[in-house]
Amino acid sequence: MTNISEIHVTKTIVNEFMDDFIENILDSDVVVVGSGPCGVTAAKYCAEKGLKTVMIERNIYGGGGMWQGGFLLPKNTVGAPANKLLEECGVNLKDAGNGLYVCDSFEMVSKMLVSACNAGVKLLNSTNVEDLVLKEDHVDGVVIQWYPVQQMPKFITCMDPIAIRSKVVIDATGHDSFLVKRLSEQRSGIPKPPGCGSLWVDEAEKKTVELTHEIYPGLIVAGMSATSTYGAPRMGPIFGGMLLAGKKAAELAYDKIRGVRVKGMGKDIKISNRAPDVLVTE
Repeated sequence: MTNISEIHVTKTIVNEFMDDFIENILDSDVVVVGSGPCGVTAAKYCAEKGLKTVMIERNIYGGGGMWQGGFLLPKNTVGAPANKLLEECGVNLKDAGNGLYVCDSFEMVSKMLVSACNAGVKLLNSTNVEDLVLKEDHVDGVVIQWYPVQQMPKFITCMDPIAIRSKVVIDATGHDSFLVKRLSEQRSGIPKPPGCGSLWVDEAEKKTVELTHEIYPGLIVAGMSATSTYGAPRMGPIFGGMLLAGKKAAELAYDKIRGVRVKGMGKDIKISNRAPDVLVTE
C-alpha cells in the first residue's frame, strides 16, 4: 500500500489545475460556451484542427440534453449525414430507416465527450459565462464565475468574476442563446433573440445548420442558440442538425482565425446582425 498524505492530494489537485488553467485556458483560440451536442462537436473539431479550445459548462457534467432522449427515454436519434460524425466517435448506431439512426443516449454522450478530450479540448465545468469581453468592434473573450457561487444570495457572496481571452467565442448555449442575448443589450444592431418557434423536425434540422454563422466579429452563434436567435422552429428529440451545426461552427472559427473571410449562405459576411440569408454582403 502507498502512503499518500491528504496534503499531497490537495497540492496535486491545486497545482495541476492552476498549471492547466494558465497554460491552456486563460488565453485560447476558441471558447465554446455550452457542452451540448452542438458545443461538444464544435469543440472537438476545433481542437482537431489544432486550435487551443476551451469548452465551458455550468453543470457539473458535460453533454447537455444528450443524456436522455425525448420523454426521458434513453435513446437518441440523428438524421443522415450526421450519423457519420457519431461513427467517428465510435458510437454504435441502429438504422431506423428513411435516413434516421438511433443509439443509446449514454453511449452517445460519453463517447462524444471522450473524443473531445482526446482531441485536446479543455473543459471547465461548474462554470458559468456571465458576460462577454467586448472591445470596440469585436468580442475578445468571456467573463466567468463558478456557477455554485452564483446560486447563493448576493448579500452572502458578492464576488467579482474573472475574464479569459479567446480569438473566437462560440455561443452553443442552446435555447437560452445567452451570449447573443447579452450582446443585444450592448449593441443596437443586434436584435434580442425571440426564442424558438414550434416543432417542425425537417425544417428545424436544416435551419439549425443554415443559421449557424458569425453574428458579430468574434462571436459565432451555433445550433439551437442560432435557432432561438431567429425564431426558427425547434426540432425536438433529434440531434443531427445540432451536430452538423457544431462542425460548421468549428470550420467558421478555423477560417476566422486563419484570416479567411467567413462565409454564410454563400455570401461574404461583413457584420452579421441578421439571419445569414439577409446579411450585408459585398
